[in-house]
Amino acid sequence: MACQSVAAVMDEQALLGLNPNADARYRQRAMAYFEQLKESQDAWEVCAEALAKGIYSDDHVKFFCFQVLEHQIKFRHAGLSGVQQQLIRETLMKWLQCQLMNAQPEKPFIRNKAAQVFALTFVMEYLTLWPKFFFDILSLVGLNPHGVDVYLRTLMAIDAEVVDRDILHAPEETRRNTLIKDTMREQCIPNLVESWFQILQTYQLSHPELTCQCLEVVGAYVSWIDLNLIANDRFVNLLLSQMSVEELREEACDCLFEIINKGMDPMDKTKLVESLCQVLQSAGFFNVDQEEDVDFLAKFSRLVNGMGQSLVLSWTKLAKSGNVKEAAETLQAMEAKVPLLLQLLVHEDDDISANIVGFCYEYLHVLKQLPQLTDQQKANIEAIMLAVMKKLTYDDEYNFENEGEDEAMFVEYRKQLKMLLDRLAQVSPELLLEAVRRVFTNTMQSWQTAPFMEVEVAIRLLYMLGEALPASHGAHFSGDTAKTNALQDMMRTLVSCSVSSYQHSSVSLEFFETVVRYDKFFIVEPQHIPNVLMAFLDQRGLRHNSPKVRSRVAYLFSRFIKTLHKHMNAFTEDILTRIQDLLELTPPENGFAALLTSDDQLFMFEAAGVLIVNGESPAERKQALMRSLLTPLMDAFRLLLAKLPLETEEERQAALADCLSHAVGFASRTSKAFSNKQTVKQCGCTEVYRDCLQTFLPALSCPVQRGVLRSSVRSFLHRMIICMEEEVLPFIPAASEHMLKDCEAKDLQEFIPLISQITAKFKRQVSPFLQQVFMPLVLAIFEVLARPAEDNDQAAALEKQMLRRSYFSFIQTVTGSGMNEVMANQGAENMERVVFTIIQGAVDFPDPIAQKTCFIILSKLVELWGGKDGMVGFPDFIYKHIVPACFLAPLKPTFDLSDAQTVLTLSECAVTLKMIHLKRVKTVFL
Repeated sequence: MACQSVAAVMDEQALLGLNPNADARYRQRAMAYFEQLKESQDAWEVCAEALAKGIYSDDHVKFFCFQVLEHQIKFRHAGLSGVQQQLIRETLMKWLQCQLMNAQPEKPFIRNKAAQVFALTFVMEYLTLWPKFFFDILSLVGLNPHGVDVYLRTLMAIDAEVVDRDILHAPEETRRNTLIKDTMREQCIPNLVESWFQILQTYQLSHPELTCQCLEVVGAYVSWIDLNLIANDRFVNLLLSQMSVEELREEACDCLFEIINKGMDPMDKTKLVESLCQVLQSAGFFNVDQEEDVDFLAKFSRLVNGMGQSLVLSWTKLAKSGNVKEAAETLQAMEAKVPLLLQLLVHEDDDISANIVGFCYEYLHVLKQLPQLTDQQKANIEAIMLAVMKKLTYDDEYNFENEGEDEAMFVEYRKQLKMLLDRLAQVSPELLLEAVRRVFTNTMQSWQTAPFMEVEVAIRLLYMLGEALPASHGAHFSGDTAKTNALQDMMRTLVSCSVSSYQHSSVSLEFFETVVRYDKFFIVEPQHIPNVLMAFLDQRGLRHNSPKVRSRVAYLFSRFIKTLHKHMNAFTEDILTRIQDLLELTPPENGFAALLTSDDQLFMFEAAGVLIVNGESPAERKQALMRSLLTPLMDAFRLLLAKLPLETEEERQAALADCLSHAVGFASRTSKAFSNKQTVKQCGCTEVYRDCLQTFLPALSCPVQRGVLRSSVRSFLHRMIICMEEEVLPFIPAASEHMLKDCEAKDLQEFIPLISQITAKFKRQVSPFLQQVFMPLVLAIFEVLARPAEDNDQAAALEKQMLRRSYFSFIQTVTGSGMNEVMANQGAENMERVVFTIIQGAVDFPDPIAQKTCFIILSKLVELWGGKDGMVGFPDFIYKHIVPACFLAPLKPTFDLSDAQTVLTLSECAVTLKMIHLKRVKTVFL
């Protein structure tokens, strides 16, 4: 290498930019210098020499040099000369030699980067140029602590490059990695294992951090090396001795866990687990109550979980292969771990408990497969059941009003416990039902004096039975008499013991959740409905002091009413009176915080609609009730709409527009109560909703906040088309005219489904209107699509693509509804223009969804106008444009037949050609 001194060759000014505190100019120069060194054929060699000779003391410069080397090895190794490859090897070994002599080790981030570079070099050269990689490193470092540290870090970096299953590799890399592992097994793994043993033995007292690193390496490598090298008395006894060293035991636990997880013969696995357990038990590790270190116990719990799951897997294999004796021995070994499992499951620390859930779940699965349970197994089931019930309980520190990370973790942990409860129900439903009944009954008898967490968990258990003991369509109160009677008794107790008055939000929520889960109970015992309704309507529910409870109860109330509407007739008007204040529109200038949010109010309006529509009152009374429900909304809407154009502040305008949008949404939500059995007309409510339309439609011409207002009114029109039938038709022309003024791509895209819905529903009834609106709509679409947009504006491009799809979908609806006169009466020039856009859509735009729609339209047009009675001149159009389109589209480079939508497009293309053949052959021969 030709250079006098590295200091002279390297760009010192650029190196200043490596400091995190350097200004932007220097940092930019450093980046440029990095790129220069990476791309140069030999400039990187100065970095190699700087590392080999230890010229720079600045950590950032050292890291920089390793980064340059890393790039050469990773991306340019094959292009390096033999001399350059040798230079990299020598650089690494010289740098490593320097580490042995340094009083202080390098910073961890430099050692990690060095290890990555060692690992990359290993991957590139081990099979060819550097077969003695490990021999060279071990010979150099011996048992020097600094050297051993780099050696262990390198082994972990090699694991990441070659073994780690979480990293995706190309097939060629996977084959190379397999070959590397095979070669290592043949040539050096025994030597590596011996080095690990020596490191563990030498440094367990003097350098615990090195010992922990080594244990991590053993755990990583044990999955693919010969287990006999590790699972022998010498090595395992060393690991077990380290379980007693405070600084090492967590890492030793993880290492033993990896050994246990290694795949092997089922009986050998059972013997290995049993021998480990005997040593751990005799050393006192099974006395969980006496251990105060929860971090260690979490690791120990994971180890026990691994041992338990290994025994379950062994038992499954042995049982399947018919080894009755050995399967029985393994089952006995598994059962012997249950007392330890229970200690860990019931531990007050949830992490320790969560780590053993897997073994517990799989043990219960084993019991489920046994033909008959012993008394001990039944006792185990009951003990697990009690542990789960205890662990489901909230602790005092849970923050219900401001749930953070700890609370989220407990919610996830509860989900794991629910899985156990469901599995318990599969193993022994009778035991679970009886246990829950006992806990529930005892708690409800003394709920006034019980802590909130006990009351909540008692109701929660009743709630969870609904999924643990499933019933078809929630029919928990028919069929199996024992289960039905137990659930009915518990529900009767729940709704009659006044526990709904308990002053804690978690109990309130659980009460209402359970009432709604078992809402069919009230069909069997409707006498309890009034009490529950009052709970919903007063300070226990909708007027609770917690916004979270009020919000959830609004939704649950809606569900309760929908299920039991047939039983609500006697209470309808009383309920509507009591919830009247909750249905008020809250204008932004009010200043008072409403009890319910606008989203919550949607459920309330839906519930009110259900009560009115499904009641047994005559149509006149239903109309009066619906009018009294909707008139306040209409009045408030008119007032706010008059204010909106006068407002000058953008924020205030937006608030008013939102309020207007909510009013329309509430009215729309009431219409969800109607059905084929109870239509708007039958309920006498047509006039009320007509008044709503007359009130809301003027919002379409409001000059400000058009997006929000148009969207809400459009949604209301969608609902009215479904509910009001032809009564809505007189309002459509004026609404359409307003919605087509000054519109953007998104407005049109949302308006087209409305017109398509009207077309599909009313067909010839709306033909005159469609003929009138067709060209204005089409021209508005053309105008928006023709607007220029920046090349890199992906959002605008996507909006145009979606609008184009909507346009083609609209044309398809018109042609598919048998109204060919709508297009035929637009005049020859307009007609030709429209049909050419269909040809263009079929061929020119690489959007298979739109192309498929276009070919469906073309096929339909050929069917309508391609025969002898068809439109004049259309046969010529078929031959000049449609037939070529059927061939040009598939010939486009963007026509990707590996895409499912494109295959469907090709199919429609073929259908179009078939239709042409059918119509034209018949015509020609006739």
